[in-house]
Amino acid sequence: MRHGDFSELAAFIAVAEAGSFTRASAKLGLSQSAVSSVRMLEQRLGVRLISRTTRSLSLTDAGERMLRSLRPAFEHIESEIAAVTALRDKPAGTIRITTFRYAAMSVLWPVMTTFLAEYPDIEMEVILDEGLTDIVAGRFDAGIRIGEQVQKDMVAVRIGPDLRMAVVGSPSYFQNRTIPMTPRDLGEHRGISYRQTTGGGLYAWEFERDGEELVVRMNGPLIINDSLMLEAAALDGLGLAYTFESQVSQYIADGRLIRVLDDWCQPFPGYHLYYPSRRQHTAAFALLVEALRFKG
Repeated sequence: MRHGDFSELAAFIAVAEAGSFTRASAKLGLSQSAVSSVRMLEQRLGVRLISRTTRSLSLTDAGERMLRSLRPAFEHIESEIAAVTALRDKPAGTIRITTFRYAAMSVLWPVMTTFLAEYPDIEMEVILDEGLTDIVAGRFDAGIRIGEQVQKDMVAVRIGPDLRMAVVGSPSYFQNRTIPMTPRDLGEHRGISYRQTTGGGLYAWEFERDGEELVVRMNGPLIINDSLMLEAAALDGLGLAYTFESQVSQYIADGRLIRVLDDWCQPFPGYHLYYPSRRQHTAAFALLVEALRFKG
């Protein structure tokens, strides 16, 4: 169907319901009479839909049949448009977000529990994925990732403070080993490597101090792709782990893990909510963005 066909059909329905070309034109806000639109429709169909005189008009049999078919369809379209428009103003509907487990638990979960209680008509779907998901292809409303991982063509909203990494090992691991003083000393140690879901490479350990940057790729007895297993392996003394400081801070405080190379782990931009466009977001999504926005 051509683009102009919809306006012709709408004009026909308006004329049939109003019983007047003039009133139909005013209802549709047309600068010219609806006559031309109906006439073009009749010419394209090759059948007369409206019989008209100088004083009145009436539907032909073909026009009656056309109206019976079109009216329910257009009413359904108008109803759906109204429902979609209402989502723009009413905090309701489904919000789909992709992120990874630790970000979900540390920055999304604390806000989400209060948010859903406050807006009971909003439903959230959270998909955990350690890789970098294509939120457009996956039909997600937004994703949560570390700032440096967000693509440049995305809108990014900071939702958390700066982060730091930490190198940790258990007391049993260090029982017969020396404490590394610089990243260069890590060559004498066993590392628990993290396999990145996106790309499949091993996560490099990055360090910086006084303008000097070092990247270390560790060798060790274990390669995994889950952050909880990474913690468990470090706690069990299988090797050193390189992970988020906040993720293991309690273990460090309890003495279950020993932190090393603290002065080589500098802060970096934390979690960001990212999405493709600033336009046409629902009221529900706009409220979530403000609820997550970092206020620090």
